[in-house]
Amino acid sequence: MSQIQHPIEKNCHIIFDSIEEGVFTVDLDWCITSFNRAAEKITGIPREKAVGRPCLEILCTNVCKTNCVLRKVMNTNRPVVNMPVYIIRSDAKRIPISVNATILRDRKGNIFGGVETFRDLSDLSKLQKSFHKHYSFGNIVSKNKKMLEIFSTLLLISESDCTVLIEGATGTGKELLARAVHNNSPQKNGPFIPVNCGALPNTLIESELFGYKAGAFTDAKTDKPGRFELAQNGTIFLDEIGDIPRSLQNRLLRVLEENVYEPLGSIKSAKTNARIVAATNRELDKLVEKNKFREDLYFRINVMKLTLPELAKRKEDIPLLVDHFIQRFNREKKKNILGITQEAMAALILYDWPGNIRELENAIEHAFVLCREELIRLQYLPDELLLKINATFAATGRSLKEIEKNAIFQALQRNNWKRAVTAKELEINKNTLRRKIIRYGIKME
Repeated sequence: MSQIQHPIEKNCHIIFDSIEEGVFTVDLDWCITSFNRAAEKITGIPREKAVGRPCLEILCTNVCKTNCVLRKVMNTNRPVVNMPVYIIRSDAKRIPISVNATILRDRKGNIFGGVETFRDLSDLSKLQKSFHKHYSFGNIVSKNKKMLEIFSTLLLISESDCTVLIEGATGTGKELLARAVHNNSPQKNGPFIPVNCGALPNTLIESELFGYKAGAFTDAKTDKPGRFELAQNGTIFLDEIGDIPRSLQNRLLRVLEENVYEPLGSIKSAKTNARIVAATNRELDKLVEKNKFREDLYFRINVMKLTLPELAKRKEDIPLLVDHFIQRFNREKKKNILGITQEAMAALILYDWPGNIRELENAIEHAFVLCREELIRLQYLPDELLLKINATFAATGRSLKEIEKNAIFQALQRNNWKRAVTAKELEINKNTLRRKIIRYGIKME
């Protein structure tokens, strides 16, 4: 007696053609056995040309030759989920797609092929680029109100030739901001010369900044150019300017006022056209009061002041920064980590980040070393970070529910009680946020 074919099996091709994701199947020889309408649209290849040909000739992705998704599924007997790759269309356009793949078995459990589905991420990619364009300047990303105010004026500041003073704690991204100023300035084709004034001994800082002539001191066998000379036609970044000894500050003042300096051992003045961008993690006005920093030099460098907030005061930026670092490390380390779990993200938001953005970047890089999955989980974060969070829980005596309630309340306040924006920041569904607001009895003050 012949077996009656199920209606779903009979109309399988109709179902496949009705979905928006591309779908194709292969046999054990890697030849395409079916190819739906969405696959035609995404690849630009008609079904009749695809069926019967090796999938390598049709779905030309950046991993086909080195890390074939279907071959990986066959070898490991494990499905692939949401793997980001690039496809080269028939018109030579390179577009991002997200791939899922699994094994095909018959009713007896025997493998007879594989199936792969893929989704066009072009629109999502455009949306992300538009989002980052609005919330970024150079390599700096933020949606914090104070940071966006800085972004709004940064182009005007960059295009001028004024001296810029950047204030902020260690690790807040002062050098990134200085580079953004340089890269958008008329001197962008010139050199960017960073100098960490706090890392140089007092006996060397003068020769490092201004250079020296042969014979200026015992070991000066030949002339050596200083950082101001190297920064000619570009920008010199004086990081931690508050650590420059007072005895040298008058020479620096002369450079700012007259654009001239004298290398050690020279009897002639040298000219410089380097733009000066200074930065400090100290309160210079307090140093002026204590007579540790010249008042006239302070007023001379304080033409345009930009103050970077600490990461603890811009926690709404943590998901954005995490996404930024994941994308960057994926490129640098040739990995395909898709994101981070909600538990791990919650830990990052609860932590106070004394080392600011630099510490967050290090935490994500640490997770990249340990992570062998598609998502960064809690256990891949640095131990010291997790220990400090646990210690905070123990010290406050609060339950996880109380902490979650407080986190949601603060996020709502930051986003002016706009639930859609808050849900996006917290990376949860709008309905989930609504239920939690009701459950915790959160009300607008």
